[in-house]
Amino acid sequence: MQTQLAGSIRDTPEGQEAAAIVGRCVHCGFCTATCPTYQLLGDELDGPRGRLYLIKQVLEGVEPTAKTQLHLDRCLTCRACETTCPSGVQYGRLLDIGRKLVGDRVPRSGGARLLRAVLQGGVTGALFPVAVRLGQALRPLLPRLLRDQVPPRQRSGAWPQRRQLRKVLMLAGCVQPAMKPNINAATARVLDALGIETVVPKAAGCCGAIRFHLADQDGGLSDARRNIDAWWPEVEAGAEAIVMNASGCGSMVKEYGHLLRNDAAYAEKAARVSEMTRDLAELLPEFAPTLKERWISAPRERVVFHPPCSLQHGQRIRGAVEALLTGLGVEVLPFADSHLCCGSAGTYSLLQPDLSRQLRERKLDALMKARPDVILSANIGCVAHLGAAAQIPVRHWIELLDERLAAGR
Repeated sequence: MQTQLAGSIRDTPEGQEAAAIVGRCVHCGFCTATCPTYQLLGDELDGPRGRLYLIKQVLEGVEPTAKTQLHLDRCLTCRACETTCPSGVQYGRLLDIGRKLVGDRVPRSGGARLLRAVLQGGVTGALFPVAVRLGQALRPLLPRLLRDQVPPRQRSGAWPQRRQLRKVLMLAGCVQPAMKPNINAATARVLDALGIETVVPKAAGCCGAIRFHLADQDGGLSDARRNIDAWWPEVEAGAEAIVMNASGCGSMVKEYGHLLRNDAAYAEKAARVSEMTRDLAELLPEFAPTLKERWISAPRERVVFHPPCSLQHGQRIRGAVEALLTGLGVEVLPFADSHLCCGSAGTYSLLQPDLSRQLRERKLDALMKARPDVILSANIGCVAHLGAAAQIPVRHWIELLDERLAAGR
């Protein structure tokens, strides 16, 4: 039975990819040094190497258990292990496959299924903005777990109305417009100041990461196809890039080409979309001289920049934001363990609240030792998660640029 099961798994494209990834591991254990959950729990099975062994066992026909599922669930998918691994093991891809394989064989409790269904459908649905506004009105009365997920209401500045010769596309995101609407507006204003028009196709929605990383891979790929369909007319019309101001979404969209490589109808378009996708941290440094010319000095402000895992490990973009801000005269302070996750990790803060809070406490302790006036980041999840417990403002870095350019417009 085990041999038959192993054969059936390995014969699938996912099984073949997982086996190839597992085969690259040399079992050196370097990854354990940068794994947040291993550092907290000290259990080999709560580190990348241990989880890799568990997935390898499933591929070989060992029946997974609820304990197997728990260890995989505890992973943040921060991918810090990938930037540490000397063998180039694509652990994030392996974990998604492993969670799907285990999820198909280990039933969850009714409560767990309900919570995941709410996250998959509710967060990405049309009712989410209504729920956020209701939560903001009732925020003082909410239990701590929910209160942490509901940021105070934020006003959004005006969206630029000028037509520009240069155009880029932007994904509004599923949670950002409701939770922190000024991030998208600030992005559009900064790009407008640089002579670039931001187009947000209404038919585009969630990048697909929420469903995909919760083992609903079919749903996540459906989200990807919908976005490609929404963007494609603008791509053909000459849009220069697809700009991301949420690094988690950017990391996912850059994977579209790989995820849809076997889809005859979408493979070519998905590859093109992934090639065109650029994080703000990749785009704006090209305009550093123009930004510096239009930069309006303000009272010196000490900032720390928390680089989201999806930026530094998922997209492998390191130091770009800090270098740009420093070049513009902002005092960017170093802090310890900047490579470690803050505990947000998409839906992780709701599914693993205890571990998430411990990681947030450690991150805020490291950040505050630098004695900053403000904490900056590049992903809505990190901004909201840290902002729920920080004693100083937590903002997206594009908002700082927007404010400093505003007086010169």
